[in-house]
Amino acid sequence: MVRVLILGGGFGGFYTALELERRLRGSAHQVTLVSSENYMLYTPLLPEAAAGALEPRHLVVPLRTALRRTEVVVSDVVAIDVPGRSVTVRAPEGQDRGLSFDHLVFALGAGLRMPGVPGLAEHAVGFRDLAEAIYLRNRLLAHLEQADATADDAARRRLLTFVFIGGGYAGTEATAELHAMAHEALRWYPRLTHAMLRFLILEAAPTILRDLGDAFAGRVQRRLVKKGIEILTGTTLKEVRADAVVLSSGEVVPTDTVVWTAGVVAHPLVAELPGEKDARGRLVTAPDMRVPGTDGLWALGDSAAVPDDKAAGQPAPATAQHALRQARTLAFNIAAVLGGRPTRRFAHGNLGMLAALGKHDGAGRLLGVPVSGFLAWWLVRTYHLLQLPTLARKARVLIDWNIALFFPRDIAQLGSLGRVREREPVEAGRP
Repeated sequence: MVRVLILGGGFGGFYTALELERRLRGSAHQVTLVSSENYMLYTPLLPEAAAGALEPRHLVVPLRTALRRTEVVVSDVVAIDVPGRSVTVRAPEGQDRGLSFDHLVFALGAGLRMPGVPGLAEHAVGFRDLAEAIYLRNRLLAHLEQADATADDAARRRLLTFVFIGGGYAGTEATAELHAMAHEALRWYPRLTHAMLRFLILEAAPTILRDLGDAFAGRVQRRLVKKGIEILTGTTLKEVRADAVVLSSGEVVPTDTVVWTAGVVAHPLVAELPGEKDARGRLVTAPDMRVPGTDGLWALGDSAAVPDDKAAGQPAPATAQHALRQARTLAFNIAAVLGGRPTRRFAHGNLGMLAALGKHDGAGRLLGVPVSGFLAWWLVRTYHLLQLPTLARKARVLIDWNIALFFPRDIAQLGSLGRVREREPVEAGRP
């Protein structure tokens, strides 16, 4: 019996396990997946969950129900001993234990890259997991309530200004969705006007969504500006304060909300693995995703530099789309090695990139052809619906979308969820 150990329950790890279950069906081989959470989060739809278009729980796939023939271990990975063929994991209650392997798949993803901008780490929030998405939703709704209650114009402007750092797909989609939610919600706040809201994207490059090409990206940028989203390109952060940001131009923007979406950094445990690392700290793999020089070690996802045969051997970008396809190729290759067959080189290229830009709007390129408006928005949703694992999750998301067609977004602030309120003891017989 061969033991395949997968580290990480995100896109790369989850889909590798799912595909291995199919390819190793009927064999005695053991597949184990280690994840810090007991679910896989479908991150591309995170902006819609933050904006109230989707129920957040519908974006998570429970690992134990989706992976029927995989042993799931909910723990954090604390150490990797490749020569000794073992991994040390730590359970939520703090107990350590070792897991042995014959093949190790490193799919722990990446962390948020925050440069040394003064105040950034203290005052900014990321946008990479469900907790951060729910936090931003609650914060936006709380600020609407506070702005509606205050008579201080300066405080109102600060509360209703939201600054997003990074004009890639994550930053642009998050800004567009939350912008649409905020403007929809204003119907319930008669003291607030649309002109009071300010959503700002800061991008260091000359344009946002650079993968779309300068000309088309410029058109998309103008569409967002027409909606009321401010976009400052060629602009970086100089300082983040508790109540403002200072831009590289010297401008001071009063705000209480700064969202950092500008890049990722390789997982710290990559440093413990043998093999070459690239300039971004990622583990360099062969075209079949094996780590050269180390038998039985594989890597994929955000912390791996995987050459793409359809992109002239350049490393594949850190996107969910590429991680999903890497997982399918890697699972094929492990099954091929176990069966004594040749492996397959990763070859995906970039078939297209699409971004949702708020209600009934989107933009992107599909097979090199630019698409925008309702068609792009429909294509984005159709693609994600097809890629969502399990029929139950597809049905739940589809129901959410259909409900949103006929009813306004929910503006209930749920910031108290997950916290148990302390109560004073009351004597029997007394109110």
